[in-house]
Amino acid sequence: MMANRTAYLMLAPMIVLLGIFVWWPLMWSFYLSTFEISFYEEPVFVGLQFYQYVLEDPEFWRSIGIGAMYVLYTVPAIMIIAFLMASFIRSCGIRLAGLLKTTVYIPTVVSAVIASIVFIFMYRADGGIINWLLGFVGLGPYAFLSDPNLALPAISIPGIWLAFGITTLIMLAGMYDIPQSYYEAAQLEGANYLQRTWFITIPLMKNVLLYLLVTATIAGMQQFELPLIMTGGGPTNSTMTPNLFIFNTFKDPTPYATSFSLTAALILFFVLGTISVLIFRVIRSDKAIDA
Repeated sequence: MMANRTAYLMLAPMIVLLGIFVWWPLMWSFYLSTFEISFYEEPVFVGLQFYQYVLEDPEFWRSIGIGAMYVLYTVPAIMIIAFLMASFIRSCGIRLAGLLKTTVYIPTVVSAVIASIVFIFMYRADGGIINWLLGFVGLGPYAFLSDPNLALPAISIPGIWLAFGITTLIMLAGMYDIPQSYYEAAQLEGANYLQRTWFITIPLMKNVLLYLLVTATIAGMQQFELPLIMTGGGPTNSTMTPNLFIFNTFKDPTPYATSFSLTAALILFFVLGTISVLIFRVIRSDKAIDA
């Protein structure tokens, strides 16, 4: 410890902050989840009773499934679009690349609330631009946000649009770290663009892609604003994501909704942690390559 005291001193502020703002609130939340909390009566210790209630609630598990479906709709699309866009920007000149980087970043600074309202008008069956465009090929009109089969894919589109910009820039930064000499050597050996991408770009960006995959998956499972504003969790709870389910449960007028929603949030925390661990186990990170 004495040999590494400088490292420990540098880590200490972050460890203290994590302890105060992450671990202590987490432990306190777990402690509170063992009580039956009411705003009108004294808390009553019930042990793990609410964990049983949440785990036996089919609506909670349905919300987990809807969150997983949202991830399947959005994450692969975000990763592919961002990768293609980053590859294109990397091949452009300095001025055009600067313009494109600014352009793709614009959706990131747009509020999810504003994006939700804009897409609600775009999805309208009477006068919405999407149904207007579909009319040219003889399709529609579709009630995108009122159809249980279309509502979740419909809210996934603004989710992709909001997230692909920052994902593109992170991928672009990873691509810039790959030495150009690798590509030049591959070209001399006759490798085409797809071969250079498959054997050079993707392997050397494994850590970046893993980070983006994990963060996008966790963010997708926790999607809240889009279903809240665009559909309210409907129709027939087809867009009731886990966070929206917990939010609605907390607002429920039943006396002990607070305990139930707190316990559901903790279980969701463990579900997300398990998903992260599984991704890291399946896709192992590599050590950094010294260029």
